[in-house]
Amino acid sequence: MANVVPLKKEQHQNLKVSTKRDLSHVAKQHIVPVSAREYAQAATSYPILLVKEPGSTRYRSVAMLGLEAGENLYYEKDKWNAIYVPLSVSMVPFALGLDPEKEKTLTACIDLDSEFVGEDKELALFDADGSDSEFYKGVQESLGRLYDNEVMTEKFVKELEDNDLLMELELIMSFSNGENKKLVGLFGIDEKKLQDLADDKVLDFHKRGLFIPIHAMLGSVGQVNNLAKLRNNSSDIKVANIQFRPVTEEAEK
Repeated sequence: MANVVPLKKEQHQNLKVSTKRDLSHVAKQHIVPVSAREYAQAATSYPILLVKEPGSTRYRSVAMLGLEAGENLYYEKDKWNAIYVPLSVSMVPFALGLDPEKEKTLTACIDLDSEFVGEDKELALFDADGSDSEFYKGVQESLGRLYDNEVMTEKFVKELEDNDLLMELELIMSFSNGENKKLVGLFGIDEKKLQDLADDKVLDFHKRGLFIPIHAMLGSVGQVNNLAKLRNNSSDIKVANIQFRPVTEEAEK
């Protein structure tokens, strides 16, 4: 279990981090957070969708790593089956969290129980004089980008909501053994409504660069075939057919 705490020079002066760190912490995750600013790169490997948080109306932007809960088709012990790794995944053992000493202030945190953290590791967080090491400065910059990306993504998703551009999707799968499965609770962009946007809105979206993540997200759904390929490479039961389908009242019956 993770033990994530705010990093403090007074308490963690001698703490270090391993030079070599793997992505085993997401070995059992079928979705991971991804920001709109990452869409162009992430879309080359993963389907990008929105999901709703349980008991909430808030959407989360995610990259799909598997076809069912607990399945990560990109993770192998010694490699990751894609060139691009989402920033939220690559920050291990670091994270952003609230500073208990400063109200409503985010700060760099670290998982003290991570196998990559200890006083016997290679990368120091603080120099001998107590100042931040160059390594730790880089971590802080990356965490800052992660926060900025999250804020930008929330604004992007709100634009999609406000302009009624979201639609609910389901992932339909059939397998070589005759079994059928359906993954629900997914949301994507309604391409028809996007095409019907008023000219002034199209110009507004274009000037603000919103079409870049929109088109990346739309194009990324084809990466579900990549997921099927990865599954078929490691399983005797093959994916015979797979597709995203809009959820309609008729489909729900």
